[in-house]
Amino acid sequence: MEPKAESHKLIFEKEGVYLHTNAKKSNEETSIPGFIRIVERDGEPALEWTPVHSDGKNAPAVFYARKDGDGGEEETKFDPGYEPDWAVISTVKQNRAKEQLPTTDTGHWGSFSLPLSQLYSLRRARFSLGRNFMVLTSRGGDPLPPLHFHRGGTRELLRAMQRYIRLAPSPVDARLFLAYPHDSDALSHSFDELQFDDASSDLVSVRSLPRFIQDPYATTFGGFSKVTNFFKGALRPPESPHHTHPDSHAPRCADDEPGFELITCQGAELGPRPEVTRGRPLDNWERFLDSEGRVTDPQKVKELVFRGGIASSQRKEVWKFLLGFYPWNSTTKEREDIIRVKTDEYFRMKVQWKSISEEQEMRNSLLRGYRSLIERDVNRTDRQHPFFSGNENPGLTLLHDVLMTYCMYNFDLGYVQGMSDLLAPLLFITQNEVESFWCLTGFMELLHQNFEESQEAMKQQLLQLSILLKALDPELCDYLDSQDSGSLCFCFRWLLIWYKREFSFEDILHLWEVLWTCLPCANFHLLIACAILESQRGELIGSNHDFNTILKHINELNMRLDLQALLKEAEGIYLQLLQCKELPVKVQEVLGLYHPPSSEEHSPDSEPKETDKLLCQSSSMNASASARPPPTYP
Repeated sequence: MEPKAESHKLIFEKEGVYLHTNAKKSNEETSIPGFIRIVERDGEPALEWTPVHSDGKNAPAVFYARKDGDGGEEETKFDPGYEPDWAVISTVKQNRAKEQLPTTDTGHWGSFSLPLSQLYSLRRARFSLGRNFMVLTSRGGDPLPPLHFHRGGTRELLRAMQRYIRLAPSPVDARLFLAYPHDSDALSHSFDELQFDDASSDLVSVRSLPRFIQDPYATTFGGFSKVTNFFKGALRPPESPHHTHPDSHAPRCADDEPGFELITCQGAELGPRPEVTRGRPLDNWERFLDSEGRVTDPQKVKELVFRGGIASSQRKEVWKFLLGFYPWNSTTKEREDIIRVKTDEYFRMKVQWKSISEEQEMRNSLLRGYRSLIERDVNRTDRQHPFFSGNENPGLTLLHDVLMTYCMYNFDLGYVQGMSDLLAPLLFITQNEVESFWCLTGFMELLHQNFEESQEAMKQQLLQLSILLKALDPELCDYLDSQDSGSLCFCFRWLLIWYKREFSFEDILHLWEVLWTCLPCANFHLLIACAILESQRGELIGSNHDFNTILKHINELNMRLDLQALLKEAEGIYLQLLQCKELPVKVQEVLGLYHPPSSEEHSPDSEPKETDKLLCQSSSMNASASARPPPTYP
């Protein structure tokens, strides 16, 4: 008996739907034209995209699915100018395989087909200087590449999809629609009735979800599994779907296709951005010390440092306070004792690795791996700076020894690429092996989570940066998402080592001491990233960059950024957000302006704790700050 022939029925078709690929070779197109279709195969409807070949014919369809990593060598879609040996997790650790979308043997994207029963969500958006685009995600969390509708057609496509599925808005993002089968009780509204208020959307856009799952840059650096789970949980279809009251008047963005309006997330209603000024460097350190050498007003010192940095002649001493080597209330005599004790402790740790024989080291692969990485990185860290230039420079020896000793101090973390970048300025300023080591340990107290293998801290920071940028510039977020860059992965290096490779050596000395004050808010380094991205807004959107050229452009910004202008802009962003009356809670959390109460705090019998009183005072100060002119610093 012959097998029954498969039946095909074309329900919908639209040409002029493009994929903007991440092709690395310069001779490959980055925009692939194609057709979007809804096809019934034996009664099962599926959404299919098929590219148009140069001969005008369609490519054969392949079903969309993730490929399991085979453990082979990873391929990346980075620009060739990016450092090939830059790795967040040292090569002592295991690499992880990456997942890829299907491609043809010519290197172009192949066709894909997604059963509508497997569609989990879709996002539709537009930006004023770009085209409409749509991002779809399967129920398995697999993202399809953004579909760009150069000739319109999104309205018709969605109407055709409504024959098979129902669409409901996500409770956390009004631009995102969740797919349900028709027999689901979760929905009763028709497509034309889907109008939702975006005021409840204070969570980072789910546009980042596909990037966190799929982006090779992200997976190279440890994977984003927990962030993926976070998004999946946040966007799981609710038991009671969220519907906007029919009388609500949500802000909407008129589409270029008549008769269809879609909610866009405009973020918080931000007022004008205050202008701020920078101050003079701290150059009178002695006036802040009492007769016994105690710092009389640490907060005043921090404010001065934040406003203008530190004079070069004062850095050696003040840095040791900012990095916790010296307590602010210590006397001159106590600091002499600290130096003595810490010197003994340092050299005890140094002797441990110096005394290991070659035979012992041959049986200690981890230590051997750390040594190999350190030797390699030391030979290329700040070699253009006079303190580290030359083949037999003693500064290189100190750099090596301090890093090896840090491995003994924190053997669980060991050495990870990037730590040499953090140590070099410390060593240059202190000109002392012991002091530079303990300053490094203080610095690593702030940044050690950046270097942990799980990369949870880096995922969280990219998430927080997305939250801030969404509130400040949702249009730029939409554009980056449309170019497969919504994860902001190109900011990874900025956050990992606090912009060490983006600014000159002298600028980094100034930037770091400003950040060490922890003023004016938590995560000020993320506001600097926002300021950089906003400064490049016109170049990014106006030039219609794709993923590769965005990455290339960002990498080429190093040594071309104006630090003082960015510090002004970052502080202006903070004051602008602070003065916003309805700042989303998620933004407040990133800036440290909101602390969710614990269950104990709601107990009527519980007495307010001292920390609770301080938080209340802080909230009161922040609230009053929003009603008065921008603060000035001495």
